[in-house]
Amino acid sequence: MSDPVSSSQSNARTALVLAGGGARAAYQVGVLLAVRDLLPQDTPNPFPILCGTSAGAINAAALACYADSYDAAVDALAGVWRNFHVGQVYRSDPLGVAASGARWLGALAFGWLFNKPPRSLLDNRPLRELLERKLDFGNIGRAIDAGSLYAVSLTASGYTSGQSVSFFEARSDALSWTRTHRFGSRARLGVDHVLASSAIPFFFPAVRLNREYFGDGSMRQLAPISPAVHLGAEKILIIGSGRMSNKTERQHSSTYPTLAQIAGHVLSSIFLDSLAVDIERMQRINRTLSAVPDEVKQQGTIPLRAIQLLVISPSERLDFLAARHVKSLPWSVRWLLRSIGAMNRRGGALASFLLFESSYTRLLIDLGYKDTMARRDEVVAFLEG
Repeated sequence: MSDPVSSSQSNARTALVLAGGGARAAYQVGVLLAVRDLLPQDTPNPFPILCGTSAGAINAAALACYADSYDAAVDALAGVWRNFHVGQVYRSDPLGVAASGARWLGALAFGWLFNKPPRSLLDNRPLRELLERKLDFGNIGRAIDAGSLYAVSLTASGYTSGQSVSFFEARSDALSWTRTHRFGSRARLGVDHVLASSAIPFFFPAVRLNREYFGDGSMRQLAPISPAVHLGAEKILIIGSGRMSNKTERQHSSTYPTLAQIAGHVLSSIFLDSLAVDIERMQRINRTLSAVPDEVKQQGTIPLRAIQLLVISPSERLDFLAARHVKSLPWSVRWLLRSIGAMNRRGGALASFLLFESSYTRLLIDLGYKDTMARRDEVVAFLEG
């Protein structure tokens, strides 16, 4: 068994990429706790570059706000995620759920009567209050000035432009970037950037930033690892929110998919697929570059560089786990989900994104910790290398 990591000097350009996935982001906390336990006590922030999307943006923002102490950062995250209740993320009281449901049903049936159509299926104002209470975004700038943080990036998707925008706060030498349908924009990050990045389509409302409304950053994010690369990362730890294995058995079904099953499939495509494709692309580039002779690389004619990747993702199906814990939701939310078929195993994918309940999030934290410790030697080598 390897010894804990003994040096932080090699991590000056190490990035952490946290993917989206709603309540699935609890898994990331388990991984971060395991990393903490593999580091010597009071080790400086091991991830000077932080990139988050959707629910991953919440965790990335928290790490950035506590960048002066990695121990305090993961303790704060674990404290929230281990004791989560949906009422801290979106209104789950009967009145709130009923009002939201009535607005949507009314808009579908009598849309021509509504001057202001409903903006979302769920009201996530409790999440705003939680973030404002727990996070001091002024600490990001102070951490950058102190040298414990180089850059933090939160990605959101513009509903008008269709562009994927990575809002980043960083040292002065970090440059903006422009690529097809995506770019990096320097900004002073705040609660609105987190809420925009994590605004799951249909479920949470879009947020206006500057001149445009933005929604969940996983939408149309063709290259989820790109912000870390543009910010200068040489090593990247990627924590996914779904299994990356291709060994999935095709199943036969004669039952028409429920609305929840279709919605879960769509959200899984948004949150999971582009990350897996981007990882494959980077691994292919690394293999190609490894075959290029050193003398050719030294000429500087190849505008690419090899980047060390470490990917940690759930070893179990989170939708199956969610289906076993969906009854822990308040009855008003269960009623809403039952109406679209999300209260059974076939609707588990949708439930897995909305199940902000401690019985589920604690399970994911424990799974993330176990998966990381099972690869202890590999993680330690990554952080030391």
